[in-house]
Amino acid sequence: MIIASLALTWVMALVVGLVLRVARLAAARRRRLQWLAATTVVAGAAQAVLLALHLLLGFPASPLPWVPATLVLPAAGLVLGRLPATARLAGRVLVESLVVAGLTVLVVTVYLTVVVGLGRSPVGAERDVLLAGILSSITAVALALPMRFRLVALGHSLLQRHGPDPAELLASFGARMSRAVPFDELLLQLVESLRATLGPAGAEVWVGADGRLSLAASVPERQAAELVLDAKERVVVGRTRTGGNTWLSVWLPALLDGPAPVRAAPAAHLGELLGLLVVRRAPGEGDFTDDDDRILVELARQVALALHNMRLDTALQASLAELRRRNEELQASRLRIVTAADASRRAIERDLHDGAQQHLAALSVKLGLAAELLRQEPATLPALLEELRDDVRQANAAVRELAHGIYPPLLRHHGLGQALRSVARRVALPYSVEVSTAERYPEQVEAAVYFCCLEAVQNAGKHAGEGASVRVRVWADPAALRFTVSDDGRGFEPGSGGDGHGFVNMADRLGAIGGALQVESSPGAGTVVRGEIPLTRLAGWPSGS
Repeated sequence: MIIASLALTWVMALVVGLVLRVARLAAARRRRLQWLAATTVVAGAAQAVLLALHLLLGFPASPLPWVPATLVLPAAGLVLGRLPATARLAGRVLVESLVVAGLTVLVVTVYLTVVVGLGRSPVGAERDVLLAGILSSITAVALALPMRFRLVALGHSLLQRHGPDPAELLASFGARMSRAVPFDELLLQLVESLRATLGPAGAEVWVGADGRLSLAASVPERQAAELVLDAKERVVVGRTRTGGNTWLSVWLPALLDGPAPVRAAPAAHLGELLGLLVVRRAPGEGDFTDDDDRILVELARQVALALHNMRLDTALQASLAELRRRNEELQASRLRIVTAADASRRAIERDLHDGAQQHLAALSVKLGLAAELLRQEPATLPALLEELRDDVRQANAAVRELAHGIYPPLLRHHGLGQALRSVARRVALPYSVEVSTAERYPEQVEAAVYFCCLEAVQNAGKHAGEGASVRVRVWADPAALRFTVSDDGRGFEPGSGGDGHGFVNMADRLGAIGGALQVESSPGAGTVVRGEIPLTRLAGWPSGS
């Protein structure tokens, strides 16, 4: 039972460790998990000690009652991780618990190996000696790290240093940057290290762009704040190596808090200000040295690089998201284009069947009747021939109308101006056209502009209402070929269903050749359809003729 509990505890610690290493978590949640991992590891080590004592000394006689006591530790870790006073210690506690638990397991493993090597269990006084040896070894392990920190602090005090060696901060920060540590956690660790090494009275990290810097992390914790710099201040601050109280009083007075020594180092990349590192000392703690400035500048350089890389990563993710969105739009537009093409073919088939085909069938019947009348009643033949002539005209008109709907001959031979003016006979509303360019464009471009204008005009005829008028305007500037179709009708509310499939078809048609469509409308204010095709997209295309 205890072996199963030990295995379960270490598996849980491993799972929590993997979550901490792989997942991107908020800082508060990460601290709670760090406390849980630390206490779980300690619980596993305690269970290992219980198992070793039971195997070596037969004490406790039954370790099962002790197992629930060790499982209280992870629950206590969750509580400690939520307390503000202990949450910030999570990282250090996790490291120390891993070291102590690992060395403890090593100690009991060594003792187990020695006893197994002897080939017998200890008896009599040997048991007392063995127990004393195990307890003394575990005590030494538990006190090793705290004792090391005390001795290091004593050594620094003899050298008149306060806290850890600032040079170690550079190395440790660079190592943390190379790991998959969340950026907010990295900044929090940085300000804690800065306070321990350079700024006992406090440390801050400000980040931002375009002259707006926000307080990202601070120890002791301060309220959210923001610095706004104009163009000149951004240049001066970004080019400064470090700034003290006098410099800050001129360029960043908001960072000063009385006469206490303050140092600020800008985190700039390629001349762009991305952040600030600020460290503070209490009055009487001494001013900052050249070595302190050197370390602060180097840290600021590394922070700037991390901020720059993070911005690149964010921009890359945004670009990938935009590419995915465009790919989805492209697939949807292709499906709509294929569907529209199928619908157009069905419409052509229907028009042929209901129009020209019916006329031709009637002609066939009447020609048969004319042949019969020629033999039996020749006098009635002239009237029938006149009917046949009218039927031929109607069939010809139907075929011409159908051909015009597929691709108007006027557009192919004479361009957009005449083709759009010819639409007037099919529009029920007052209709005007202004085409201020006589230049010919590729057939695909002219067709896209013509059919978009035609569909917008037809939409106006259906929905603008009585008394409305339609105006079409086509022109070119150095950047694009543009058109507008406007009416002064009833309009509609965009997104309410009034902007149906017609506008989607127009947008797809223009999008296929690099153009764009914009629709403006509101109830009672009419509708304006704007389209444009960048001329840079037309380079190398054959012009229409």
